[in-house]
Order: sequence, then structure tokens, then C-alpha cells
Amino acid sequence: MSLFFLQGWNFETFCLKTQSFAVTNKNHRPHLHSHHSSFLCFHTSYLLFFLILYIYIAKTTSRFAKTQQPPQKMSRFTMLVVLVLLLLCLCHLSVATIGSSSNKKSTYIVHVAKSQMPESFENHKHWYDSSLKSVSDSAEMLYVYNNVVHGFSARLTVQEAESLERQSGILSVLPEMKYELHTTRTPSFLGLDRSADFFPESNAMSDVIVGVLDTGVWPESKSFDDTGLGPVPDSWKGECESGTNFSSSNCNRKLIGARYFSKGYETTLGPVDVSKESKSARDDDGHGTHTATTAAGSIVQGASLFGYASGTARGMATRARVAVYKVCWIGGCFSSDILAAMDKAIDDNVNVLSLSLGGGNSDYYRDSVAIGAFAAMEKGILVSCSAGNAGPGPYSLSNVAPWITTVGAGTLDRDFPAYVSLGNGKNFSGVSLYKGDLSLSKMLPFVYAGNASNTTNGNLCMTGTLIPEKVKGKIVLCDRGINPRVQKGSVVKEAGGVGMVLANTAANGDELVADAHLLPATTVGQTTGEAIKKYLTSDPNPTATILFEGTKVGIKPSPVVAAFSSRGPNSITQEILKPDIIAPGVNILAGWTGGVGPTGLAEDTRRVGFNIISGTSMSCPHVSGLAALLKGAHPDWSPAAIRSALMTTAYTVYKNGGALQDVSTGKPSTPFDHGAGHVDPVAALNPGLVYDLRADDYLNFLCALNYTSIQINSIARRNYNCETSKKYSVTDLNYPSFAVVFLEQMTAGSGSSSSSVKYTRTLTNVGPAGTYKVSTVFSSSNSVKVSVEPETLVFTRVNEQKSYTVTFTAPSTPSTTNVFGRIEWSDGKHVVGSPVAISWI
Repeated sequence: MSLFFLQGWNFETFCLKTQSFAVTNKNHRPHLHSHHSSFLCFHTSYLLFFLILYIYIAKTTSRFAKTQQPPQKMSRFTMLVVLVLLLLCLCHLSVATIGSSSNKKSTYIVHVAKSQMPESFENHKHWYDSSLKSVSDSAEMLYVYNNVVHGFSARLTVQEAESLERQSGILSVLPEMKYELHTTRTPSFLGLDRSADFFPESNAMSDVIVGVLDTGVWPESKSFDDTGLGPVPDSWKGECESGTNFSSSNCNRKLIGARYFSKGYETTLGPVDVSKESKSARDDDGHGTHTATTAAGSIVQGASLFGYASGTARGMATRARVAVYKVCWIGGCFSSDILAAMDKAIDDNVNVLSLSLGGGNSDYYRDSVAIGAFAAMEKGILVSCSAGNAGPGPYSLSNVAPWITTVGAGTLDRDFPAYVSLGNGKNFSGVSLYKGDLSLSKMLPFVYAGNASNTTNGNLCMTGTLIPEKVKGKIVLCDRGINPRVQKGSVVKEAGGVGMVLANTAANGDELVADAHLLPATTVGQTTGEAIKKYLTSDPNPTATILFEGTKVGIKPSPVVAAFSSRGPNSITQEILKPDIIAPGVNILAGWTGGVGPTGLAEDTRRVGFNIISGTSMSCPHVSGLAALLKGAHPDWSPAAIRSALMTTAYTVYKNGGALQDVSTGKPSTPFDHGAGHVDPVAALNPGLVYDLRADDYLNFLCALNYTSIQINSIARRNYNCETSKKYSVTDLNYPSFAVVFLEQMTAGSGSSSSSVKYTRTLTNVGPAGTYKVSTVFSSSNSVKVSVEPETLVFTRVNEQKSYTVTFTAPSTPSTTNVFGRIEWSDGKHVVGSPVAISWI
């Protein structure tokens, strides 16, 4: 013991040294659940320490009394004391670390049962504040929610959140989620340019308000010109908020509202850096301006990107009004801000909400976007969300709640060809949106990036990986992956390269997405990329050039499902088919910010009024705008009726009779890829029949999922008790599509040759009187039997409803493959189609 003290050590120093070692040891992982055992360890170590110290003193005193000499060998006792001290300090470390971890605060969203407010409180905010103060003296509310949820958000420690959740009237305390963005030919492609008679420019159309939750807005864009628009609708209750680089005067009769929400973002990542982005509704990213103008941009003649896709640009609903809610910042989009924006949008009286963002999959009562969308749906607001860009793998969808319209992406019939011509005389097709000041008119030296780098991943053209001496004056072949596509061109340019060929890998296959590169460049598919690499390795002096062909239209087949578009089945509720529909999402021209160049890179000093980008972020606002058109034409239609009209009139075959294709496979796409099919807005205006839904229908659906009353209350914001005597079934939700699931154990060894599942649906007549007859078409008719009762429905008046049942019968030993088909009702003029996907799990 004296050795420690003589060398300047003491008990605290020993513990601190031990802590320092343990903290730097990466295998040390303290957890909150060890809190109580750590204190037990801590106090037990103290008892052991004093017990051993007592024995040690007793022994040394006895020996000294006998020999009158200090003990020379006490290694066993010394070692034992040191070991106990070590145990004691490690326990001390565990407690200290846990204390430190438990003091770390995160944002939580607190759901309360509004009806359980004690009588002692004057209003709900006072109750919320009292509840919060009871667990934390320092915590402050970020937002109070009145519409999307009943409750608030605040920064809390784990212990404070757990304590709050135990209080009476608190339904749940959920950690905040982080969401990410799913990032002129379109009107003509969709038939809107020849449909003036179908969509008259009525006052009702200009009364529709589209709310867009995204990165904000660039109000100076020509797409927000309000020429010809009347006064702002009386229904509008929103504001145009001032902030950094933005004032209320930036709004007009087109862009009628702009708000921003940053409290959740700032409490997590710190204050908004106004040197990098505006703390206001101003869009410094471009994504928000692009989505807003896609949905409802005004008509702009002479629009293009560097001469590509030139023509007249217009949104889907050119006379609708736009309200922007900035919820996404450099660090992402946080659920507390998203909920606050949806809460305000409901107060502001928007008619459609467009959200091109997502954040994985959670149960509906834990998904903030799903919870906010439910409240919006109850207020008659259609919520359109992007499906995600995680395709082509299965179960890759986001935003799968049945009250959300989930949108996948397809291509247009427009392309931007840029060919690679090799020194051996062979040409390969690619795409590009930038040819530079001068096209590459002569053959130039050609090199593979992997052979011009000293790093193992040099083929990816990541920052600082290319050797300038090996690429200067040459065209460089880079592989796609890891860093952004446009950044690879920047790396080639910085190293002295004069052009780039960007080759897809297996992850992207042969799908081609055009980019506005920083140097002359083209993107080629995986197959082409492999052929070019063979040339590069076989020719001692390889050369190439790039031939830019500008804009081409009439490309066939089109549309095809984009490879990046996220796919089903639905991982939360497989009996609900998602996505609902696909819309144009590849190489879409729309308005852009003046804050950054078309690539979004800091080194891109170019500024453009319009940009061409791709993603389900682009397909979502197409459907949002089309929903606004239908709302203007049919103000009394519910969100479910509007979605039904879009889905049941969607198409899955080309005009030549061929099936809609999936670019990732080169084969026909399925309902897991395209949902009900590709949107057809002209047909959707007059669908004949619709599948309608109300809030209670969705709540019965939640009962069928065996949700508890607390979980349902978190979504519905009111008490809704599932009747114990009632049999709920997910197959009874009046959805415009069918996802049929057979459990293999239902059929195997059951003693019967087949099993059946019954679905019930109700159709509402929104057209003239008519007699509708049913037909069914399936890809594998021998494996599944389908029976519809009745086979004929007669409608005599508007809003009349008729129900039918569909029974799906599967053999006892089903194939492991999925079976797809369609159920269609037709009166000879209208075709009301529903996709069917049958699976065994």
C-alpha cells in the first residue's frame, strides 16, 4: 500500500488511471440495464476492501510483534488488495459512465391521452408543462402539437423519458426519428397537354392548396409566377414567415405560404449555420423547389437545362396554390420538426400534402409521418409520400401506412443519349446532361481509374485517389458506388482528366440516370461497362471519345419501372399492397434554387433556373399535383376516393399490348414493383367507381392488427376500443388492391387439399348509372382459384354503394413463387382495375 503513496499515487489517482485505460478499450461497453448491478458491485467491493485491509493489518501487526521487524514478503496480500482496488475502480467507472450516459439528452415525442387531463389544469399546455417539470427542472418543450398528435416534444434523458411514460395520461414517449430526402416532358407524357376540356381552368382549381414538406423554396423561380391568378383563397389560414434571406414579401398569389421548422434539428445537431444554409424557408439545396414546382409550378416557356429537355415547363396543377414547409436541413429531417409542420399545415387548411422523404419502417404507432398523415386524412387532406430509392430489392419500401398514397418511380419517353466511341470502332450508348463548352470531337487517350490510382478503391474515383500524371489529358473510366456520381467527375477534372465514362456496377445494373456533370461525361450500364473494361485491358494504347446527341423523345418502351424505385412486399402489413402507384421519376425537369449549381457540389459555380434530377422524390409530387387536379374537379371526394381513382385507372400494359417492364430485370414488372400501375390522370378524372374509406375503417384495420387501445389512441388521438365480440380482419379494409397471404402451415398437413381466404370490398358509384361486370386475369391460373360474388353490380344513382366478396383458394402445396393478377369491373366505358399479389409465407 505504501508503495502507491510514495510514488505520488492515491486511491483516486489509481481509479482515474484505471478509468482512462478502460475508456480507451474499445471492448468496454457499459449499458443502462447494468445500473443496479453496478451499484451492488461498487458497495460489495468496498466491503471486501475493508475486510482484506483489516486482515492485512492484523497479520502484519502480529508478525511485527513477534519479530520486531517489518514484514519483507507480503505479495499475496498486496496482490489481493490491488485486485480488489481494481474491481472497486472498475465498478466506480461503470457507475460514472452510466451516470454520464444517463445524463445525455435526446429528443422525444410525448403522446398524451387528451381526455385524461386532470381538472386542476386550465388547459393542456399547462398539463404538459407540469408533467415535464415533474421529471426535469431544465427540460423545455420544443413543440406543442394540437392536430397530428396530442402532446409535445422535448429533450430528455433516458431515465426522464421512462419516468414520464409511467405517468397517468401519458400514452407513449417515443424517441425522435431522422428522415432523409428520397432524392417538361411530363405533362405531355401524361396527356395533360391535350386535356384542357377535361381539366377546365375553374375557380375551384385555383382554390386547391398543395403543401410541400421539404428543403424550402426559391421564391424567385419563374415557376412561382402568379400572373393570372386571383386573390388568395379565403380558406387559407397560413403565413409567410420571415427569416434569413427571406421575407414575407417573397410570397405572392402562387406561393401563398412559407414556414420553417428547425427546433428538433438544432437541439440535436446545434444551431443552423447561416453561412451554409438559411434559417428560413429559403431553399439552399434545390430539392424542395424541384418538388414544389413539379407538383404545382406555373407555366414557364423556354425552360431547359443547358439546352437539354427544352420546352415549356409546368407543374401538374398549374393553377393550384403552393405552401412550403421547410423541415429538411443539411443534417437531415427530424420527426419533431416534421410533425410540427404537418400540425401547422392542417391549421393552415392545405388540401394536399406532399412528402418526398422517408426513414425506414416502424409500426404505424411509432412512425411520425404515418401518425401525422392519419390526422391529415381525417381532415380531408390527401398525403402523398415517396416509396424510397432502395430498389430493386424486395421489402425496401418506406411510408407504407394504408392512409398514405405511396408512390414509386417510372421513366419518361425522353432520353439524353451520349455515346462512347472506342478506338476499336465500337460504339456504346450512355446518357449525359453536360457536354462542356466543346464536345470531345477527336479520339483521346483512355484509362481505367483503377489503373491510375495507388489505392484499392481507386476505381471509384473518390477524392484524392487519382494520380494526376496518369489521367492528365485523358478520358477516365470510373465505377459507380460510394461517393456521388457527379463528385467522381469533379475528382477526374481536378486530377487533370478531360472527360469521364461512369460505369454502373451490379448494384445498379443497366439503368441509366443522366447527370449534369462538371466535365464532359456519360453514364453507361453495367453490361456496357464490362465490355469497355475488356477493351481497356486488351489494347495497349486505348482511346475513346464521347458523342453527345442532345434530347431524344419517343423512347420505347416507356414507361419502365426504375431500378432504384423501392419495392414490396409491405414489411409492416403484408396484406396491404405497396407501392400504390408509379409516376414519372427519372430525369425530371423542374425549378431549381439559385443557391447551388445543378450538381449540388460546393465547387459547382454554375447557376440554373431548372434542373433535371431523378428519384421517387420526383414521382411523389407528380401524384400530389394530380391529386390537387382531382380535388379541384371533385371537391367532395375524400382522400381515399382520390387515391382510388388514380389507382383503378392506372395502366399496366403499353399501347401495343405488352406488359409494363422493369428495367432492373428486363422482364415484366409486378404489382410489388408498380402497385396498381402507372398513373393516368385523364382517366382518373372519370373513374366510374371508387373504393372509399373513412377514419373508422382504418381504426378497425388497426384492431385487426391487434393494436392495443394505447397504440390506437397514439394514432387516432382519441379513445377507440376494439369490440371484443367483433371479428376484425385486415382483408376487410376497402383498399383498391389485393395482397393475399397464405401461411404455409395453413395448408401443410391440414388434411385438406386447399385453403381459402375471403376479401370483402365496397364500390361507390361516382359516374352515371351502369351495370358493371367482373373479369379476372392471373399469371398462373392453375395454382390459385379466384371466385367473385356477385359477378355483376348494378348502379342506378350517384354515390350508390355495392359490395362484393373475392375468395382466393390455394392448393395445399403451393409454389414458392408469387402469383399476380388483376380484378376488373367494367360497364363498357369505364374499367375499374385492382392489382392482385398472392404470396406464401
